[in-house]
Amino acid sequence: MTRIYVGNLPYTADEESVRALFSQHGAVEAVRLINDRETGRFRGFCFVEMPESDAQNAIASLNGQDME
Repeated sequence: MTRIYVGNLPYTADEESVRALFSQHGAVEAVRLINDRETGRFRGFCFVEMPESDAQNAIASLNGQDME
């Protein structure tokens, strides 16, 4: 299992939208959005866990792309 750091996400992103985006490239085991401890507001990054081969495909396809 590989954990991918996903940064520069829009503050409107949620687990469902991130999972849908990465599912196009393979099986997504987990999505962990990071929130500010004090405000509870999404900080604009997350971690996605995928099998290594799927993770490599996702990285190659999505690196440098903007999430809409």
